[in-house]
Amino acid sequence: MDEDRLYHDPALADFYDLENAWDRSGDFAFCRALAEGAASVLDLGCGTGELAVALSGGRTVAGVDPAAPMLAIAREKTGAQGVTFVEGDARTVRLARRFDLVVLTGHAFQVFLTVEDRRAVLATIATHLAPGGRFIFDSRNPTCREWEEWGPEASMRLVEHPRFGTVAAWNDVDFDAAIGIVTYETHYEIRATGVRLSATSRIAFPEKAELEALIAEAGLAVERWLGDWDGNAWQPGAKELIPLGALA
Repeated sequence: MDEDRLYHDPALADFYDLENAWDRSGDFAFCRALAEGAASVLDLGCGTGELAVALSGGRTVAGVDPAAPMLAIAREKTGAQGVTFVEGDARTVRLARRFDLVVLTGHAFQVFLTVEDRRAVLATIATHLAPGGRFIFDSRNPTCREWEEWGPEASMRLVEHPRFGTVAAWNDVDFDAAIGIVTYETHYEIRATGVRLSATSRIAFPEKAELEALIAEAGLAVERWLGDWDGNAWQPGAKELIPLGALA
């Protein structure tokens, strides 16, 4: 899996928190509530560490991410000293301990493009989950074809950057139906200078049936499938595939 400049280029990683309104994020709020009563949490694909830091009060928290620039941002945050940040790949990382809660949110599961990749990530979750512990991750429902809403016109937005000032941002997208992979470009154009920063990303949209089979194969069991981060039960047409479960 190639490195994605959106996360591995420090200049692009610098936009991540600006593009995510954590105080209004459904997965952020849901996971904070889910962590109540958990003495330890593993945040796979922790990015800039916002969720990991928020969960760190009074419990053991580890955050794992493959992108050093994202982790550099995480380590500078207030409260970051309460989190053990690890540069690592969710497919292969092994921390030699188990956690009461394992989370993989922000649609990070979709960066794993093959069945083998997804099988490996689920094995990591199972390996690190304590008896009686719970796991949760999210993936977009492919039947909703959300990528069709990611074109330049629909995605055009302005971002206020503390160093660059006003930045025009937009995406472009292409879907390869033969392999089920969406390739999308992210562009940031600094208004003051005209300099453009761009990255190309690839994500998969696995079907629910595949996820069900891989989860069971990993020795995990789903307690319930959610269709959104408001906690509503999954049903056909729901935008999200969110399994909440435990060891089988």
